[in-house]
Amino acid sequence: MIKEIYKYGELFSGPGGLALGAVKTKIKKGNKTVSIEHKWANDYDEDSCSTYRRNIAQDHPESVIAADIRKLNIEENTSPIDIFAYGFPCNDFSIVGKQKGFHGEFGPLYSYGVKVLDLYKPIAFVAENVSGIRSANNGNAFTKILQDLQDAENGYEITVNLYKAEEYGVPQTRHRMIIVGIDKETGKKFKVPKPTTINNPVTAKQALENPPINKNAPNHTFTRQTKKVTRRLENIKPGQNAWNADLPDELKLNVKGAKMSQIYRRLHPDKPSYTITGSGGGGTHGYHYSEPRALTNRERARIQTFPDNFIFEGSKESVRKQIGMAVPVKLSEVIFEALLKTLSDIDYESIEPNYTFE
Repeated sequence: MIKEIYKYGELFSGPGGLALGAVKTKIKKGNKTVSIEHKWANDYDEDSCSTYRRNIAQDHPESVIAADIRKLNIEENTSPIDIFAYGFPCNDFSIVGKQKGFHGEFGPLYSYGVKVLDLYKPIAFVAENVSGIRSANNGNAFTKILQDLQDAENGYEITVNLYKAEEYGVPQTRHRMIIVGIDKETGKKFKVPKPTTINNPVTAKQALENPPINKNAPNHTFTRQTKKVTRRLENIKPGQNAWNADLPDELKLNVKGAKMSQIYRRLHPDKPSYTITGSGGGGTHGYHYSEPRALTNRERARIQTFPDNFIFEGSKESVRKQIGMAVPVKLSEVIFEALLKTLSDIDYESIEPNYTFE
């Protein structure tokens, strides 16, 4: 059997959701197997890098570089790759917040990915960001980003699509813009893989109970809650939140202004989870459908489709952040399988992109 292996590099890697999907993906064409192999990764968060090293780069821990990208010498600390990936920081593009775009601290960081494309000219790249990026700076930010990615080095044929993770087997309504680019010289163009679970999404209950989580599973520590929080959750039905539940006056929240729907929102057992987030104070941790409590990190990881043997490093809050910021592993697998098939001239079921860019 002939092996064809694409070397993979990543910036803003987080704990490795995107990478795990990539390295798990293997396809066959005749007597050839095609796969992806980790080469290097970078993130500014030490805990995320420790998680990545433990689960993806065990044999080459030095290949995962913990450093602020603005201080990293890319040429000295990385090496040639065939496939590049990055989920460039979304803080300034998220619909939750002020959407500063290029005027924020994190907006311009996408340009470091363009530098990697210019330096190594990989055959393909995958870039990911929140759906809110489309409207940042009145839409001008996303247009500029797409133009720069398309024009990197000798040029890339790019395909842009808003993916709804729940339509691809992920038990979570998580919507992300994903850009896939292929070297124009290949003459190949990525096609958006056809959704697989539009009519039968994986539910929160299926994710958390099939199979049951071992009580001794890693990252499965329960959160201590006050009696008042427990009582509040007992009065909130599955699928409800602190605003639409019939709460006694003493359990209601005294909040003025915007009321986020996810505050003390309990999962619905027969629907996908709402979006798992990586930060936020009281009421934002995700709450179980049948027990009046916050989800454990292992349960959050299940919803993000990480396997139970994927161990996160760091404090409980650090792990929560890592999980919430990650790309769902299952969605990553879908993208990279389609990419490898495209590069190998293997056809697959596809749909038209829902975002056009000239």
